[in-house]
Amino acid sequence: MEVRPLHDRVLVKRLPEEERSKGGIIIPDTAKEKPAQGEIIAVGTGRVAEDGKVRPLDVKKGDRVLFGKYAGNEIKIDGTEFLMMREEDILGIIQ
Repeated sequence: MEVRPLHDRVLVKRLPEEERSKGGIIIPDTAKEKPAQGEIIAVGTGRVAEDGKVRPLDVKKGDRVLFGKYAGNEIKIDGTEFLMMREEDILGIIQ
């Protein structure tokens, strides 16, 4: 199934979290936090301004981004978990 977000929304797939800490300690699944970075899978057409013009998004498909801990809505597509969020929920692009 293919999903195209509407307006200023983006579809993000979380990137996997590290299995070990920097000191080499293996972190169990129950103690892991959900990662706050991901890859943009799909983007909407842009934000519609009050004058009716569409402002394109600053992010594009394939960008690696940082987002807030509780940003977006979790959705499942074909058994894979994604986040649907607005562009304003994205904190930055990883380069």
